[in-house]
Amino acid sequence: MRFFTQRRHFRDLSEQEVLALAISSEEDDARIYRSYGERLRAEYPDSAAIFDGMAEEEDGHRRALINLHRMRFGEVIPLIRREHVAGFYARRPVWLVQNLPLERIRDEAEAMEREAERFYHEAAKRSSDAATRKLLGDLAAAEAGHEERAGELIEKHLDGAARDTEDRMAHRQFVLTWVQPGLAGLMDGSVSTLAPIFATAFATQDTWTTFLVGLAASVGAGISMGFTEAASDDGELSGRGSPLKRGVASGVMTAVGGLGHALPYLIPHFWTATIIAWIVVFFELWAIAWIQKRYMETPFLRAALQVVLGGALVLAAGVLIGSG
Repeated sequence: MRFFTQRRHFRDLSEQEVLALAISSEEDDARIYRSYGERLRAEYPDSAAIFDGMAEEEDGHRRALINLHRMRFGEVIPLIRREHVAGFYARRPVWLVQNLPLERIRDEAEAMEREAERFYHEAAKRSSDAATRKLLGDLAAAEAGHEERAGELIEKHLDGAARDTEDRMAHRQFVLTWVQPGLAGLMDGSVSTLAPIFATAFATQDTWTTFLVGLAASVGAGISMGFTEAASDDGELSGRGSPLKRGVASGVMTAVGGLGHALPYLIPHFWTATIIAWIVVFFELWAIAWIQKRYMETPFLRAALQVVLGGALVLAAGVLIGSG
């Protein structure tokens, strides 16, 4: 396999290179934790303090490793990083993690420590040199210590009340950024496209024409809703989050809401397609009512009455107009 990659295999690294790799890995992890802390500081200061503490722990291990390298191999540390070694565990780029919810960022940090510990344990098993085995075992123990230290930092900076507060803030931000725009889009797409789709269906009784009208109405409404949501509020004062995220949520869910009852008209038999479309509409409207109850704390019966009654009226209007 070494002929198909320019990366070094871990088994081919010298003890000095393994130590240099550990040093660069500790440095990278400290920078990642500081990035997490900076990302969370404004909204979740307690969690930011946890990541600041974890970064300090990584710095301490890096200094200890550098001292060990200085004693064994001298001042010059070889340049070797994770991406230079085949099969070495990789870290996700920080920008892929920045937009994750708070709990996912915490989970990502825990996974970082577990991956490092597991890798060093497995590497130690494959090594035949006693000194290398000891070095890798020490590194695995250090990574396990990081996890324990993370738990201590959580207890210090994130008591039950603080964690509950941050979790509520994270949930509120999720609702404002994703659920509200998505729900508005789903309602608009599901309800507003009922009249043109079923009017076309009953006026022409041509399933392909009905599908094209439904596709055009759904995509057009999705584009319109997406741009409207993104342009209506930059999120800075309202705290509703990124306009791009809200626009995507609103636009996609609008299109999905309309396409749900347009797709059945790919079936060439008119009444079969229409009955399936009615069933889809029924589930769409009840799904909207459930989302309102689940995330917006709207009483289910009230939400169902508003959504189902409104949708039924729009559907009836489309059927009557198309039949006339």
